[in-house]
Amino acid sequence: MNSTKPSPLKNVMVKAFIFCVFVICFRFAYVVTIRGESCDVANFCFFSLPESINFVAAAGVKASSSAVSGGADHADVWKSMDRRKAVQFYSSIFQDLIAEGFLSPDSKSLCVETQNGEEVFALREIGVSDAIGVSKKASKPLVVSYKDSRYPFTDETFSFVFSGGGGIDAVKSFGHLADEIARTLRPEGYLVVHTKSYDTYSLSSFIALFDSFKFFRSREIDSPNGHLREIVMKKESRRRVNTRGGQGAEGDSVNKCSAPPGYKRELVRNAEPLIAVEPLKPWIALKRNIQNIKYLPSMVDISFKNRYVYVDVGARSYGSSIGSWFRKQYPKQNRSFDVYAIEADKSFHDEYKLKKGVNLLPYAAWVKNETLFFEINHDPGDDPEEKGGKGKGMGRIKPVRSANSLASRVDEIRGFDFANWLKNTVSERDFVVMKMDVEGTEFDLIPRLFETGAICLIDEIFLECHYNRWQRCCPGQRSEKYDKTYEQCLELFTSLRESGVLVHQWW
Repeated sequence: MNSTKPSPLKNVMVKAFIFCVFVICFRFAYVVTIRGESCDVANFCFFSLPESINFVAAAGVKASSSAVSGGADHADVWKSMDRRKAVQFYSSIFQDLIAEGFLSPDSKSLCVETQNGEEVFALREIGVSDAIGVSKKASKPLVVSYKDSRYPFTDETFSFVFSGGGGIDAVKSFGHLADEIARTLRPEGYLVVHTKSYDTYSLSSFIALFDSFKFFRSREIDSPNGHLREIVMKKESRRRVNTRGGQGAEGDSVNKCSAPPGYKRELVRNAEPLIAVEPLKPWIALKRNIQNIKYLPSMVDISFKNRYVYVDVGARSYGSSIGSWFRKQYPKQNRSFDVYAIEADKSFHDEYKLKKGVNLLPYAAWVKNETLFFEINHDPGDDPEEKGGKGKGMGRIKPVRSANSLASRVDEIRGFDFANWLKNTVSERDFVVMKMDVEGTEFDLIPRLFETGAICLIDEIFLECHYNRWQRCCPGQRSEKYDKTYEQCLELFTSLRESGVLVHQWW
């Protein structure tokens, strides 16, 4: 019998076929067994698995092929190694949260401020199938968009809300985001946030925004993008969140301050030292002091606030401090501030009509609502350029008209309860900066702020304290306008700092 010799081409084709089968089997085994993923990932397999077949993920959490619907739609998540690492990282985080009882496969979950949906993909992969993301820009089908700071979901829709990758750090109006989270999360539901902020001030600010939540824990974690802080909170009630004004959600006003927390005392300790000895040339020493000031935003993250407010009490002209200092030099961390100018001198009012973004209160800050006398006087030592006053003199308010006065002009003006106004204008959820230059009235206003508890609402104060300082024009002579001494001013600054108030000496 003659035997037919195998064709060389046939041998090559058989070997190639065996090699391809080996590669496919190896890839299948790697995807399913080693990576713990379903065959649907990246549309690799040539067949689809029944929805009832489940695989066990690497960490022992069940994941089904039905956990991710429409595999082709999710292929973008796996286009880069960075996204794959992100999904693996979030899968590990969510598995830990399941083990701790903060998350379950039945949780209806929302991922906020997620750009590409890696968090949503990871949730679905580990078996939390009812998950969706929300962001300004949609990335369907994983992420939907929202407009006008309102999520497209009804109240109390979700039992788990997550924000990862430090995405919330870039939100310009975090107060609105916090309100939406509180609105859409059910009572007994959990909020988990990853942020790049580490300081205790930012943590306290974050907790204050969620006044219907209970704080569970804060821990540091390592992520593909560096170190992050993980915050876990639980919603306890349907308590209404008040985003404006000093009244609490139950309608109780803030009447007094509790003992200042440790982080506030630490900030005061880190502030520039007070000038302990009265300067012989205050017009030089106090001006130089601004170079030593440690601004609060240079020490902490101020991201987690509802609003940002600057109150200039005794504003004088726009260029006196608002235009020349606050808007140009104060470190705002790219936040937009609501600006209030409180100025009783009528000669400056017309100027503010032309200034956008400034709310003028044409009254005198005082301890109660009443008619006052506003005295414009000149001291031989006054430096008009220093105040931006163009020689108009400095105004002092008095409850009664002085019998013997150096005043060149006396006007009747309306005084208002500044502490009460502050409590009705801002809340502890806001970031409030105040500059006060009220020609001696600070010795009335500061005690009133403590008495009413309004002092608690102020994060940072720049205070000019007026005393019988040495005059620039006349060596050896003190100003006759003020009867307080430098020691009394120093006591005022010291008492503020000992109370946990970050106050700076102003000129």
